[in-house]
Amino acid sequence: MRIRWPRRVSGQVLAAQLSITAGVMVLATALFLAPLSSEIDNQAMHQALAIAQTTAADPDIARDLAATRPTPSGPVQRAAERIRRSTGALYIVVMDSRGVRWSHTTTARIGEHVSTDPREALSGREVLQIDVGTLGRSARAKVPLRARDGRIIGAVSVGIGYGSVRDQLLAAVPRLLLYAGAALAVGVLAAIAVSRQLRRRTHGVAFADISALLDEREAMLHGIREGVVAFDRRGRIRLVNDEAGRLLGIHPDATGRTLEESLPPGRTTDVLAGRVDGADLLTVSGGRVLVANRMPTKDGGAVATLRDRTELELLGRELDSTRGLLDALRAQDHEHANRLHTLLGLLELGLHERAAQFVAELTNARRASAEQISERVHDPMLSALLVGKSAIVAERGVALRISPATLLPGRVVDPRDLVTVLGNLIDNALDAVAAHRSPTPLVEVELRAEGTTAVLRVSDTGPGVPPGMREQIFTEGWSTKRPAPPGSPDGPDTHDGSAAVSPRGRGIGLALVRRLAERYGGMARVTARAGGGAVFTVVLPEALTGDDTPIHEFTAAGESR
Repeated sequence: MRIRWPRRVSGQVLAAQLSITAGVMVLATALFLAPLSSEIDNQAMHQALAIAQTTAADPDIARDLAATRPTPSGPVQRAAERIRRSTGALYIVVMDSRGVRWSHTTTARIGEHVSTDPREALSGREVLQIDVGTLGRSARAKVPLRARDGRIIGAVSVGIGYGSVRDQLLAAVPRLLLYAGAALAVGVLAAIAVSRQLRRRTHGVAFADISALLDEREAMLHGIREGVVAFDRRGRIRLVNDEAGRLLGIHPDATGRTLEESLPPGRTTDVLAGRVDGADLLTVSGGRVLVANRMPTKDGGAVATLRDRTELELLGRELDSTRGLLDALRAQDHEHANRLHTLLGLLELGLHERAAQFVAELTNARRASAEQISERVHDPMLSALLVGKSAIVAERGVALRISPATLLPGRVVDPRDLVTVLGNLIDNALDAVAAHRSPTPLVEVELRAEGTTAVLRVSDTGPGVPPGMREQIFTEGWSTKRPAPPGSPDGPDTHDGSAAVSPRGRGIGLALVRRLAERYGGMARVTARAGGGAVFTVVLPEALTGDDTPIHEFTAAGESR
């Protein structure tokens, strides 16, 4: 049966760990047994040396060797056998200076010449060796035998049976294998535990799939048009895709740093850090309206996603303005119908001069209002916005007055920014006045130039803004409107004095106003109006070029070119 290599990462890691653990244990056992055999041999040779030295130190053996003949029943044989039996040696051979045995385990060999060369021991040196003799392989030691006067008169050779040495080695092997098996079992259990943990972490992914998954992840993260920022458990950035870097202005080298080190303090940082709860949270970053969501991960980190809603927000505000214009047109339609009925009645009554005077008065009033705005505000987009807003304001029963100090003759660098600022401020003022039900509802607009600086001021007769809220109303997500009912469009911010944290879709208008002002190096602030109400002032340095020729010219159809 063919053994197949596992495909899962956990299975491959387990197999690799088991192979490595088993190989290490076999190698460690072999490396331990090799010196163990040599050590046991050394122990046996030193044991033989100790017995040989003890035998050679017996003065009776040296005396009997000089005084008797080598016989099986001689005193040297009896002394040597007594020592052999007491020590468990394989043999004890006492020889004279000629190498003739005086003792031996086999008595028939007494009187014969020894089988190995005795000259080294007879020369006065001790010999340790593993050798083969007449009794087989043994660990042996040879020492010189000296008389009382120190003369070498022979030698003593002692052998330890190699079978006993092998028995010691074999006796140590089971214990060694037991320890090795226990260590291997612990290693196997640890490998299985690591494999299970790895399988949970990798969700059963194969090694071949990891590279593909990483490539797909990189392509997806850097290809989608949605910002993605990932954080670890300590709040440090560990991933920023291209879109998030563009929306937040974060450089790729921000990886490894905290969010506070990469972004300035504010609502955007609080939302991404998870200090603001909720889904689809609105925030403003670099003049862009973003929708942020934050999802925690199992390792204690989090992933935040960002969607650019700037264009949708602008389209929504344009739609709100269009709806207001439609409402105003409907009201004007009724008004024109009434005027036509009046004109028809005058004609039927034969009051032709009165009818002509009535038409002239209506025409001159409308023309005078539009001409007054265009004479004071030379930019066509801004003047058109004021004309349109005047119709909406009149339809809601509020007076829109252009301040006598209004004069904006310079050419506007980017009229869209001023339209955004002025439109938000007028809408906020109109809602505040309408909600307050002032007896004299009024919204006053002032536009003036101070060199190349544009100053926009919108005041109203609404409830005003309490001093403690005058900075908070410019914060993203801060709104004074009540949550809009489901299906209703989100409107601009108001300042009715009862502010709260914004629900979805609110708290963006005034934040955009301040961000635009800060982008120009200017400022946006709110103060109290004399007699009650609020005054919003926005200063935009370098918003004008100083040239009186408008940048945007309009065709007869009303489209810019």
